[in-house]
Amino acid sequence: MNIHTYEKVWLVASMVLIVGFIATITYGAIGPGIAMINDEGGDISPDAIADDERFDDPGVEHVGGNEYEVAVIAQAWSYSPSEIEVPANSEVTFYVTSLDVTHSFSVVGTNVNTMVVPGQVSEMTVQFDEPGEYGILCNEYCGEFHHTMEGKLNVVPEDEFDLTELSVEAPDEVAAGNETTINATVSNGMQTDLETTATLEIGDQTDERDVTVSGDSSETVEFPVDTAELEPGEYDWTVTVDGYEETGTLSITDATAGGDGGSDGGDGDA
Repeated sequence: MNIHTYEKVWLVASMVLIVGFIATITYGAIGPGIAMINDEGGDISPDAIADDERFDDPGVEHVGGNEYEVAVIAQAWSYSPSEIEVPANSEVTFYVTSLDVTHSFSVVGTNVNTMVVPGQVSEMTVQFDEPGEYGILCNEYCGEFHHTMEGKLNVVPEDEFDLTELSVEAPDEVAAGNETTINATVSNGMQTDLETTATLEIGDQTDERDVTVSGDSSETVEFPVDTAELEPGEYDWTVTVDGYEETGTLSITDATAGGDGGSDGGDGDA
């Protein structure tokens, strides 16, 4: 049987296209990091999500070196956390589960794209080499406001990233002449030690303390405030640590005003 040259060309071209389509579909289905349902993270009951150590405080965790893990909870119609920050030159593993219905977790521009099914934990790993901003989308219809379900992933330069947290405990009121303290707790979520400076500013007083926080731990810095150096009134205070800031107001009352009432108030603060 004699086949015309042009027919041979079209037959070969058709076969190439068919093979190409099959290869493309296969890669899209089983390519690295892409899965319809990736439940490598195991099973979890939606009612017990808050009791699971991975999801009781969802967010970024440093697990060592340049490796990080991110726990995410999907629910109608949001992600928790809705904004994620990781450093460049890092390998990030996402653990995602659903609190209610089936969602998806898709980081635009990466190979992270999976369904998120209630009762399962989807596990996905991706390498981020350069700083950038990525959108997070849900590609599974999950109800009326499905189109509003989105998040953000920020990849920042390594020298701009940390997992420092600052919390401050301070009295609202103290009698003049009494000494009180403002306590700043610095938490370090990295596995490496954090060496930084904690600073308190109140009135004309400035107090700086060097603090070293071991990896994955916290330290509390006590700032004594001598109210004998301050007149009765209200004083704004500011505590800063490693670029983080907490503010508040301390009221200093006249210890002699009101007789016994003023003295009782001072004793209470002491």
